[in-house]
Amino acid sequence: MASADPERHDEVAETTAEDEDTGAQVAPIVRLEEVAVTTGEEDEDALLDLKAKLYRFDKDGNQWKERGTGNVKLLKHKETGKVRLVMRQAKTLKICANHLVVPGIKMQEHAGNDKSCVWHATDFSDGELKDEMFAIRFGSVDNCKKFMEMVETIVESLENKEEKDSEEATSAAGLLEKLNVSETKSDKEAGEAPAAKTEEEKPDTTKTEEEKPNTEKKDEPSAASQA
Repeated sequence: MASADPERHDEVAETTAEDEDTGAQVAPIVRLEEVAVTTGEEDEDALLDLKAKLYRFDKDGNQWKERGTGNVKLLKHKETGKVRLVMRQAKTLKICANHLVVPGIKMQEHAGNDKSCVWHATDFSDGELKDEMFAIRFGSVDNCKKFMEMVETIVESLENKEEKDSEEATSAAGLLEKLNVSETKSDKEAGEAPAAKTEEEKPDTTKTEEEKPNTEKKDEPSAASQA
């Protein structure tokens, strides 16, 4: 007896279709293989990682231009200890800032905005070194302060190390100069000593000439014998 309920009939048909296993296997049209992606940051440790928006000052147009929105990082190399600032755009991962943190970099608050700061740097994000003026804006005042304080701490540490290395180099140069002077004096004294000894051991040729017997006079016959 056929069921008079069409909805019930459809439910039974769907259940039957779901339970059936055809055993068919569909192979993917394109097979994707895993590819190792390197960012160049594998040998570095992140000292700071904050979301921000970066701007670059356009000298020709005399205006600020947006560079990108993403995460700005301060990365320290595990072997050399050098620290660089790197920022990539959030979606494209394109590098919009890439430069070393070196002595002389100064972070300054942007006038009229306590969430922003500006600085000068020799940037390499475009594949060549360029002197750039950057401005960066954070989502909060605290993040801006963290960024500025971290950069200032790194710069101060580098300047102290540079000063210490300079003092050590000056001290080493002074010691080397003293050593050279001492060696020169020793060589001079060593050169004068043999000369004095030679003067003492020089035979007295004058005395020898006086004591030399006058053999020529003895061999000459006297006037008496000739007579």
